[in-house]
Amino acid sequence: MLESAAIIGARGEVLYWHLPHGRSNVALPDSPDLWSSLWQHRLVLSGVAHTHPGRGTPRPSWTDLTTFAACEDGLGERLRWWIATADRLRCFRWSGPSRYRYTPIPTNPAPGWLDQLRAHSHLNKEDAR
Repeated sequence: MLESAAIIGARGEVLYWHLPHGRSNVALPDSPDLWSSLWQHRLVLSGVAHTHPGRGTPRPSWTDLTTFAACEDGLGERLRWWIATADRLRCFRWSGPSRYRYTPIPTNPAPGWLDQLRAHSHLNKEDAR
């Protein structure tokens, strides 16, 4: 399993797949391409989705939370932050008042890009068993 990410547009479309060299099952490196794509699409961004290894209820790591806050600071916008495991998906938004307080929001129905995101990470229904 390799972590994968996607930048999601306002209509739910994938604007950019982030599948960098050096990704692993516990890390998804930043790259100039990722930041360029975020900036390029800043007017039509909905958020960013990424995978976590295994299954179960996804929760943002400390690295995730600091990344969420830094991206939003740089873009001047609040975004949605989806995290997918092999069997679950959760979406988070800033809820304040602290800089790193992000809480889950509803994700129903499952977005159309979810299966492809999992495929890029080699997560499938068999992994969820």
